[in-house]
This record gives sequence, C-alpha cells and structure tokens, in this order.
Amino acid sequence: MPQPTQDEQVDEAVDGEQRWLSPREKEAWTGAASLMLLLPGRLDAAVQRAAGLSLFEYLTLSHMSEAEDRRLVMSELAYLTNGSLPRLSNVMKRFEARGWAHRYPDPEDRRCTIAALTDEGYAKVVEAAPAHLRSVREHVLDPLTATDQRALARIAAKLRTRPEDFPAP
Repeated sequence: MPQPTQDEQVDEAVDGEQRWLSPREKEAWTGAASLMLLLPGRLDAAVQRAAGLSLFEYLTLSHMSEAEDRRLVMSELAYLTNGSLPRLSNVMKRFEARGWAHRYPDPEDRRCTIAALTDEGYAKVVEAAPAHLRSVREHVLDPLTATDQRALARIAAKLRTRPEDFPAP
C-alpha cells in the first residue's frame, strides 16, 4: 500500500491492509519515541553525577520520600518507578545495605511488603533532588511555554502514563 500524502487521513485499514502512519502521525510518534528513549538518559546523567544514583534509584527514593510516613507497598512503588518487582527488590537490597531503606511484611496484608525510607535515605534523596530538578527544568520544562506544559500534562493523562493512574486496590 502506498504511503498516504500529508493531507490524507487514513481512518482504518481497508480489506485487512495495514494502516500506515500519516506524516503528522509519524512526526507525533517520532517525538514520543524520542522522549521515551533519549530523555531518561539525560535525566539519569544529572543524578548520577550529583549523587551517584541512577534515575531509577532516585525515583525510588523520591516516591518513598513523598509517601505518607515515607512508606509504600512494593508493588505500588514498582508501578510508580516503572520497574519490575525483581528489579525493585535488587535496588532495595542495595538501599538496605546502605541504610537508606528497609522492608517488612504489611501487617494488614501479609502478602504485601512495605518499603520504608530511613532518615539516611531521606538525606540522600534531598542531596540528589537539586540536580534532578535542574535537569528536569533544563531538558523538559524550561524549553516549553506554560501552554506547552499544560498540553504535555493533558497528553500524559490521555495516554494514562501518570502515577495517579495506579489502580486502586
């Protein structure tokens, strides 16, 4: 099937043929892919230089620091950090060895494990936060107008990629 022209809008596949991206759709997808693939490395580098943490480690500490009593169920923390439970468990082992966090069974649901941030872990996230904030501003927020920022938030909500999308128990 030939590629559609820029003015054509392909609404659905015809007779089982593949629906190709229009130039506008391809531009949108390429932009989204660039955000997903390039931006994390830029944000990772900032916290790595400042505090010796990966972006995943920083986000893990940060989410715990913002939670009530600095505690989260491991499955929720895995969702918020976009990590698997095994990956998060390995990070938590390192945090426990450094005195930054500890885990224990949820007293209300013994099937769940609680991840709790220690004072030392909180101090580490406070140390790393300014570098992360500078990087977020430089690479994401400052290049955008207020209208762009609102549009980005709306797009994230439509694509259901925001932390508040965590399913309720």
